[in-house]
Amino acid sequence: MSGAVPGPASASAPASAPAPAASPSPAPASGGGAPDPAGLLRTDWIDQVRFDAAGLIPAIAQDAVSQRILMVAWMNRESLLETALTGRAVYFSRSRARLWRKGEESGHFQRVKELRLDCDADVVLLKVEQQGGIACHTGRESCFFLRLTDGRWESVDPVIRNPEDIYR
Repeated sequence: MSGAVPGPASASAPASAPAPAASPSPAPASGGGAPDPAGLLRTDWIDQVRFDAAGLIPAIAQDAVSQRILMVAWMNRESLLETALTGRAVYFSRSRARLWRKGEESGHFQRVKELRLDCDADVVLLKVEQQGGIACHTGRESCFFLRLTDGRWESVDPVIRNPEDIYR
């Protein structure tokens, strides 16, 4: 995941947020002190993220090639860390109150190509490669398939695959 995780040396905190103190990178779990060129073993970068009072942050998933917004979900600290470490999108399901590993039920995983933090540090953007071309539980490419037309919401994107065939 090139440039996916902002480390303290590569990302600046918003002007109103003090930069956290740098801490040494821990040795990899496998031992041996192998180099960590991407800085993925560092976790001090996450201290720059402003989670809300419930410990959550909105996460926008965007197709890395087409730039189309695919979905909006929520992340907590654990899901953001797991996403950064694995390169697969992991969200927090508010309705289930647990981690939601995108694609665990549908097979429509999201490979994270890049993670970005907005200027206020309170929204994250995941630039992803959507596996299977379906991000929405309705069987569409994007959750944003409704367009306001003449005072009515109109479905403008086709169903790629029937949800009943996806979630058996």
